[in-house]
Amino acid sequence: MNGILLLDKPAGLSSNAALQRVRRLAGAAKAGHVGSLDPLATGMLPICLDEATKVAGDIISAVKRYCFTVALGTRTATGDLEGEVVETAPVPVLDAVVVNAVLQHFKGPQLQVPPMYSALKRDGQPLYRLARAGVTVARLARPIEIHDLELHEIREGQLDLSARCSKGTYIRVLAEDIARKLGSCGHVALLRRLYVEPFQDQPMITLPAIEGLCQQGQILPLIMADQALPGLPAVRLEPAQASRVLLGQRVPLPGCEARGRARLYDAAGAFLGLGEVDEGAVVRPRRLLRRS
Repeated sequence: MNGILLLDKPAGLSSNAALQRVRRLAGAAKAGHVGSLDPLATGMLPICLDEATKVAGDIISAVKRYCFTVALGTRTATGDLEGEVVETAPVPVLDAVVVNAVLQHFKGPQLQVPPMYSALKRDGQPLYRLARAGVTVARLARPIEIHDLELHEIREGQLDLSARCSKGTYIRVLAEDIARKLGSCGHVALLRRLYVEPFQDQPMITLPAIEGLCQQGQILPLIMADQALPGLPAVRLEPAQASRVLLGQRVPLPGCEARGRARLYDAAGAFLGLGEVDEGAVVRPRRLLRRS
């Protein structure tokens, strides 16, 4: 089960609940998901199984793309359909020119304050638990980047948008800020993650499909861990070098042009894990996959 499963998470299920169901179905000892999705959100949730959990941190930092609907005129406590309405405001007459002009303000690097209804922790407590208890605490703004933000349709009181953004971006906060900039208030009525890079061209699989494959004893469509890291250079090691690296030892690689973090392979092309090549062309093992 050493691989990555691209789950199409259904609405109404938390990311952790989806993770545990997949882990049990796959019979994996370990599992970790990449980037939480709200219970009401759907779409791509990469789940790393067993040894592939060692590259989860690298995927979490990847760019993600969403499509979402902003319902104007009402703001909720949670920023989506789940929360109670805490504010109402008139909805102005909007056209594409006005909306696109506003969207331009949100493109590029910026600071965003995380919502209270989030999994971020304060003194060991998730913020959403504090929020449910009626407690609000100050949150530091965090750097994010909106690479693309597009308008697809204006419907009565609603905007259909898509965004390609960095790690740590809260679409619920973005939706509220857009609505405020348009002279109203709003919340997310629909949210779907289209992909997590570098899996933008890979198909997702649903929970019922996973259940069916497992019941039939068929192989799950797993992506190998190294395929999640195309941006890192590949370094191939000779048998003696690979043996030393697998023992946790540093190995000189004369003539190696790669520098920094790299994917390590043995002479047969098997992925060994992650290493780091210094300026002296010496590789240090960092996160190695356990050999069966």
